[in-house]
Amino acid sequence: MRILLWHVHGAWTTAFVQGGHEYLVPTTPDRGPYGLGRARTYPWPDSVREVAPEALPDTDVDLVLLQRPEEWELAEGWLGRRLGVDVPAVFVEHNTPKQGDVPNSRHPMADRDDVTLVHVTHYNRLIWDSGGTRTEVVEHGIPDPGPIYTGDLRRIATAINEPIRRWRVTGTDLLPRFTAVAPVDVYGMKVTGLADKLGLPGERMEVFEDPPQARMHAAIARRRVYLHPHRWTSLGLSLLEAMSCGVPVVVLATTESVMAVPPGAGVLSTNVDELVEGARWLASDAEAARCCGEAARRAARTRYGLGRFLADWDALMKEVTS
Repeated sequence: MRILLWHVHGAWTTAFVQGGHEYLVPTTPDRGPYGLGRARTYPWPDSVREVAPEALPDTDVDLVLLQRPEEWELAEGWLGRRLGVDVPAVFVEHNTPKQGDVPNSRHPMADRDDVTLVHVTHYNRLIWDSGGTRTEVVEHGIPDPGPIYTGDLRRIATAINEPIRRWRVTGTDLLPRFTAVAPVDVYGMKVTGLADKLGLPGERMEVFEDPPQARMHAAIARRRVYLHPHRWTSLGLSLLEAMSCGVPVVVLATTESVMAVPPGAGVLSTNVDELVEGARWLASDAEAARCCGEAARRAARTRYGLGRFLADWDALMKEVTS
């Protein structure tokens, strides 16, 4: 199958393109948000091929995978074909609603019969109002980084993209409470200047700006515990990746996290005091941390394995294109 999709979420796409298909990624000279091309910090196979927009009218495409509402018009203009009529389309919703009256949040693809709306978590499907549009859930799947946890550094790792702009959404304001337990290392995009913004000295927080995925996994696996402080998010792939590495986790019990983190994998609570004490316990007890990390890895590999993810997507795409 030949699938047209944009490079939007590097970690999710890394899993998706491991399937046995050909993946066309629009690429523009400026490599802007609608022409980013192949990833440079994620391991993508050769089956992911960059394609110029002007080449798309003469390119056979079996399925268009959309991830942003504006891609619908863009795809039809670049392909010269009608989505849902001349070529099947699915829309992948990665996120929870961003603002407004959340229980009544209307999805941009609501009440349509020309697209299948795919959510990445059951919580997202529950919280979005999709009207009469056909909706499905294909839960995340991630390539296995291996049981690489050592926890030899008594430090806390967390991965947050744009923690300064997103602030309370990502739980950035909670981080100083954990730096009192152990130094916190923050990985992600636009993390530069975070320690200064929080008023933290350098020895209590280090930031690592958008490292390659494999390097980030190796670094997180050396930290004693992984912290997931997000108040409002879909389900952070970095959390699942840390669990797959065998890292014990301390997680704010919001949205889909309550389904992803089982008892014994670390600490899950909406009580921040309990999370801080849980981080203190795991940071101080290396053996307990190792045991929790093993439970975290088992849970992640069972529910979010790559094989199940790709099989679910293959079944859905076969049905949509038939």
